[in-house]
Amino acid sequence: MIRKRIAAVALAAALGLGALAACGRDGSNTKVVFTTGFGKDEIFKIEDVTCKKAEIMVYLTTIQNQYESVYGKEIWDTSLDGVTLEENVKETVLARIARIKTMYLLAREKEVALDEKETEKVSGAAEEYFASLNEREVELMGVSTELIEKMYREYAMADKVYRQIIRDINPEISDDEARTIKVQYLFFGTTMKDGAGNHVSYSEKEKAVVLEEAEKVRELAVDGKHDFAELASQYSDDTNITVSFGKGEMDSAFEAVAFELETDEVSKVVETDAGYYIIKCLSTFDREETDANKLKIVEQRKKEVFGQEYDAFVDTLVRNLNEELWEKVTLIHDDEVVTSNFFTVYDKYFPQD
Repeated sequence: MIRKRIAAVALAAALGLGALAACGRDGSNTKVVFTTGFGKDEIFKIEDVTCKKAEIMVYLTTIQNQYESVYGKEIWDTSLDGVTLEENVKETVLARIARIKTMYLLAREKEVALDEKETEKVSGAAEEYFASLNEREVELMGVSTELIEKMYREYAMADKVYRQIIRDINPEISDDEARTIKVQYLFFGTTMKDGAGNHVSYSEKEKAVVLEEAEKVRELAVDGKHDFAELASQYSDDTNITVSFGKGEMDSAFEAVAFELETDEVSKVVETDAGYYIIKCLSTFDREETDANKLKIVEQRKKEVFGQEYDAFVDTLVRNLNEELWEKVTLIHDDEVVTSNFFTVYDKYFPQD
């Protein structure tokens, strides 16, 4: 029953996220229905779109062989809290395919279609991937050229509808908006965990004692005789000393002070909900980190814009899981089954920007 619940959660979660690069809610208004009304080898349905066992096996075998190429076949002996790695990978595959099927439905809803050139690419990718399979792989995965072409077509349409939705997002981010700075800090905590693991604030009297200690250490930090990093190692309640960050990534009180510091300047004691900080600015502008942060901001905007539209669509969907067949899906352990290039072939024909 635990594994069945995990499968339901995986399928449900798939409808709370975009297929290729999006985020959203948990899709709690959608329905998961367990049913026996399936055709042969159908794992699940989302509205009128189905997923065959062979499609699952392509994804599952690809990921299996990628894992084994890095960690060896013994990796499948791994488990966590009674759940094996195989079970975890199965749920990941289920969620990934369900997301793509959902994106395909969204593409149809928005009347997004592949053009002639894209259709040719799908056919080419399918022919290349299928030709790379040996007879044993074809037999055990149960695939055909037609099935692979269908999978690539749905993947391409999912990709295309995502790109259409986020196409008007401005990729230009100013240096000021993305500015990343680098600091060192000392931290003096003013909370502790209770028996339930919750953070509980110190009393005002206890906070006053901590603040007094922080003020004394701050005097050492600015006297010109002490190394800031050494003071942090000696007095800080945080093992981390140095951090690079952009706007909106740290506690607001910490961030407000840090972004006003000049290089090598040490702040006064800064109070936050978690405790007191003393901050030393190492760099007021990190070019490399700022450029990286620009990319991160753009990607976050894409996720937010896509998520809004995707969530509204997801709430209209019903999906059905063939739990009896799903429970029978297992990894293929056969020395002749080594295929791992399903996604690599797709990326060759549809390279990402």
